[in-house]
Amino acid sequence: MSPRYAAGRTPRRIVCLTEEPTEILYALGEQDRIVGISAYTVRPPEASRDKPVVSAFIGGSVDKISALKPDLVVGFSDIQAQLAHDLIKAGLAVLIFNQRTVQEILDVVVTLGQIVGAAERAESLVTEYVRHLTAIEERGRRRSRAPRVYFEEWDDPQISAIAWVSELIELAGGVDVFRDRAGGAMASERTVTADEVVEAAPELILASWCGKPFDAQALRSRARFDSVPAVANGAVHEIDASIILQPGPAALTDGVAAIARRLDEVAP
Repeated sequence: MSPRYAAGRTPRRIVCLTEEPTEILYALGEQDRIVGISAYTVRPPEASRDKPVVSAFIGGSVDKISALKPDLVVGFSDIQAQLAHDLIKAGLAVLIFNQRTVQEILDVVVTLGQIVGAAERAESLVTEYVRHLTAIEERGRRRSRAPRVYFEEWDDPQISAIAWVSELIELAGGVDVFRDRAGGAMASERTVTADEVVEAAPELILASWCGKPFDAQALRSRARFDSVPAVANGAVHEIDASIILQPGPAALTDGVAAIARRLDEVAP
């Protein structure tokens, strides 16, 4: 007679409400567990081809998700609190991460690996990410100087870099001019004014407007922005949101590398 219970069962049917758990599970070689993804998933590209879309970022179809019979739903941030609430009321197991720092992103990789029984592979992945970050940091230390950087996440109101983006700027050898606000979990805690940006005099402006294309001309046309060194010297650039605003592997690899390349142009 088979035993009534099994020890150490791992979830076999996982719905990912955001991109980063999808990317992590693919990196772990556990993509067969994924039965639903977010509409904003672009990494890896095969995910959007092979997996059904069941949610946006804030909202999602409880009926559609429930129909997939997931044994775990994974999401990110307090912004998904209502969706998580609705899914829990529907009887589903929900795990919401709230990672905001580089270390917390690494911790999520380890935790997801443990959950799906791929702890060793997760540890190896984290070792690879740390090795890459260390190389970027060492390269940054060799810069002639540390350029002042303004990162804009949104234009109206102007929102500055969230914690992991601020960390990556400084790790790559720059100085986040609004680092004192980066710890704000809510966007409202990271708002800045045009005058504050002008006074901060960034030498490099990086932008990634979450959910819409960056309009460089609109930024350059703001009052007094012609006096900002980054604007005067043509150092205003967009970074693809998919590699910097998702608190997952992309930010720790392609995202920080993109920041480093722009810093190279300002201060080799």
